[in-house]
Amino acid sequence: QVQLVESGGGLVEAGGSLRLSCVASGRPIAWKVTGWFRQAPGREREAVSCISSTHTVRNYGVSVEGRFTISRDNAKNAVYLQMNSLKLEDTAVYFCAAVDYYYCSPSVSFFDYWGQGTQVTVSS
Repeated sequence: QVQLVESGGGLVEAGGSLRLSCVASGRPIAWKVTGWFRQAPGREREAVSCISSTHTVRNYGVSVEGRFTISRDNAKNAVYLQMNSLKLEDTAVYFCAAVDYYYCSPSVSFFDYWGQGTQVTVSS
């Protein structure tokens, strides 16, 4: 089993930055595909970004391209999401997810392990 715990969410003004962290426990995360998803009120959970065990990155959605950066630190068993130039529409609960596989996927059902989520609120 793998437990994922997200942190780093909060309230930020539009144009600001936040760095989300996802720390895994139970088993090493180094060999897992790890992704970030988000879910805004009344909307379905959507993929934001994903990183494979070989550090191959996939970004999903033109709205985050060039603003969000996913990275991982296997020594710390952690994955991060650096979010810059935040917009009102980035407001959502952000979830970290992981799966024992080789490549990324934007599908929610692809991932086996989920964190509890961290709230990101962008204000004007």
